[in-house]
Amino acid sequence: MELKGVQPSNGTAAAANGTANGSAEKTDAENQAVERTNWGNGLEFLMSCISVSVGLGNVWRFPFTAYENGGGAFLIPYIIVLFLIGKPMYYLEMIIGQFTSQGTVKIWSVVPGFVGVGYGQAFGTICIISYYSSLLALTLYYLFVSFQSELPWSYCRDEWTNCVNSRPQDYTENLLTGMSWANQTARNVSVLADNDTVKLQSSSELYFLDVVIKEKLDISDGVGNPDWKLTIALFVSWVVIFLVIMRGVKSSGKAAYFLALFPYVVLFVLLIRAVTLEGARDGILFFLEPQWGELLNPTVWKEAVVQCFFSLAVGSGPIIMFASYNRFDHGIYRDAMIVTTLDTLTSLLGGITIFAILGNLAHNLQIENIRDVVRSGTGLAFISYPDAISKFQAVPQLFSVLFFFMLFVLGIGSIVALQSTIVTIICDQFKDWKYWKVALTTSVCGFLMGLVYVTPGGQWILTLVDFYGGTYVVFILAIFELAGIVWVYGLQNFCDDIEFMCNRRVSWYWRACWSVFTPVMMIIIFIYSMATIEPIKYSELYFPEAANVAGWLLFAIGAAQFPLWGLWYISRHQQGTLWQSFKASLKPSDRWGPANPDIRREWVIFKNQKAAERSARQETTKLGLFWRKLTNFCGSNK
Repeated sequence: MELKGVQPSNGTAAAANGTANGSAEKTDAENQAVERTNWGNGLEFLMSCISVSVGLGNVWRFPFTAYENGGGAFLIPYIIVLFLIGKPMYYLEMIIGQFTSQGTVKIWSVVPGFVGVGYGQAFGTICIISYYSSLLALTLYYLFVSFQSELPWSYCRDEWTNCVNSRPQDYTENLLTGMSWANQTARNVSVLADNDTVKLQSSSELYFLDVVIKEKLDISDGVGNPDWKLTIALFVSWVVIFLVIMRGVKSSGKAAYFLALFPYVVLFVLLIRAVTLEGARDGILFFLEPQWGELLNPTVWKEAVVQCFFSLAVGSGPIIMFASYNRFDHGIYRDAMIVTTLDTLTSLLGGITIFAILGNLAHNLQIENIRDVVRSGTGLAFISYPDAISKFQAVPQLFSVLFFFMLFVLGIGSIVALQSTIVTIICDQFKDWKYWKVALTTSVCGFLMGLVYVTPGGQWILTLVDFYGGTYVVFILAIFELAGIVWVYGLQNFCDDIEFMCNRRVSWYWRACWSVFTPVMMIIIFIYSMATIEPIKYSELYFPEAANVAGWLLFAIGAAQFPLWGLWYISRHQQGTLWQSFKASLKPSDRWGPANPDIRREWVIFKNQKAAERSARQETTKLGLFWRKLTNFCGSNK
C-alpha cells in the first residue's frame, strides 16, 4: 500500500525519501491546518460518549428488540456481536476521528474514492434525527401531563371498553365488582376459542393510542395533520437541542456531565420499584432464560447487529465527530472499553426493568404468556413504563416527572451528538461559516422534518424511515467504512498509525476482528437480511405499496452516495487513464494524516522508519515471508 509522501511502494527508499517528502507534507499541512476546538478535559469526551451511546436505544429499543426475539435468547448473540462487531467498530471510529481531527466526510482523505461513505452516513444520520426528535416530543408531552393531580393514563375513560385501570386500587375495585369485564361489544374484544375470555387493554395503552398519538390504522389516504400539542413539544425539543450545541463542544461538553449521569439515578429508582411489583419475577425470568433454539435463527443475529449499531451509535458519525475534538495523545482505548461495557450493562438494566414491568402487566391483565401483554414498537416505553409508574403508592406524579425527564435527557444526549455530526460536516466543508448559524439552520430543518411524525400516521412513517433510511443505510455503509480503512488503506498501515498515536501496539484481537471477523460477519448478515427481507408491518398491518416504494427509494438514495461521490472524485482528480484515476482514488491523498504540522512531521518519519524496518527484515523464502506476515498480523514484531 503506497502512502503518498510517507511509504514508497517498494519499501526500500523510505528512509532516503523521508526528508524530502516530509517537507512537502509539512507545507501542505500548514496550509490546511485550522485551529480546532478541543474538549475542556478528557472527562467531557467520556461523558459525551456515554450520553450518546447510553440513550433511548438502551431503555426503549433494546427491551423491545429482545422482546421480539425470544427474550433471554437474544442476550447471547448480542454479547457475541458486541465483542466481534460492536467494540471493534467503536474503537476504530474513535481512532480515526482522533487521528485526523476531522468529521465523517473529511476523514476519507485516507481513501478519497470512499468519500461517499461519509456523505451516505450523513444521510442516514439525518433520517435518524428526523424521527428521533419526535420521540423527544412524546417524552415532553408525558412530562407536561405528569403535573396533573391524577396521572391521565392511570384510569379508563367512559368510551374505552375492555379497559383495565393502570392505577392499582382501581384495578382491584374493578376486579371485585366485575366492571372491567363490561361492554364486551367494543372493538378491542377478541374472543378466544378455548375459554371465551376477552382481551383486556391497560388504560396506559389506550391513552397512548387514542389520546396522545391518535393512532391511524390506515395511511392510504394520508397521515393526517400534525397534532398541535405534540408540535409544541417538538418545537421545545429543538430549542433545547440548539441551546446545547450552539457553541459546539464548549457548550455540549459541559452539559454532558448531566446528560450522562442523571438518567442512571432515575433508572435505578425505577428498577427497585419494578422488581417489587407482583408478577415481576415471571417477566424477569422470561427475559433472562435462554431459548437455545433461537440461537440458530439468523434473524436473531441480524437484530443483534442492528441493535448494537443503534445503541453504540457506530456507523452514523457521532463517535468520529466527538473523537475529532480530542487532543492527539488522548487515551481513547480506555474510553472505548468503558463506554462499550457500560452501554451493555445499561441495556441489561433497562431490559430487566421493562420485563419486570411486563410481568406485572401480564399479572394484572390475567395473561399467562408475557409475549401477549403489549405490542412491540415505539409505544413500549410510553405504555409499559407509565403503567408501572401509576402503581407507585406515594406521589406517582413525582416519579413520572423524574422518569420522563430522564427519558428526555437520554434522548437529548443522543440527538445532540447526531445533530452535531451534521453541523461538523458542514463547518468542516465551509470553514468560514459560523458554527451557531449552521446549528440554528439545521435545527429549524430538523423541526420541519419532524412534523410528519407527530401526525396520526406518524408512527407508520417512523417505522418506514427507521427500517429503510436508518437501519439498512447505516449498515451497508458501515461495511464499506471498515473495508475502506482495513482492506484498502491496509491493516498494517492503520495499525502503524494507531501505534504512533497511542504509543501501544495493536493486539491480535483487534487485528483479527478488523480484518476478518467483523467485516465477514457484517457482510453475511447483510446478505441474509436482503435475501429474506419481507414487507414491513406496523401494528400487524402491512404498508401500502406506495409506502414500500418510497422506503426503497430512501434506501437507494443513501446507498447510492458511495458510488456517486466516488465517481465525482475520480472525475475531478483525473490522473492519466480512467483505470489510473481509479487506482489513485484508492490511495491516501496529501491531506491524510494528523492535522497538527509538528505531529505530522513526526508521523511521516515514524511511517518511513517502519517501512524501512519491515523491508530490512523481508525474507526471500516463502516460509520466511509467511512468518513475517504472521508476526505483522499479530503485532508481535519489534
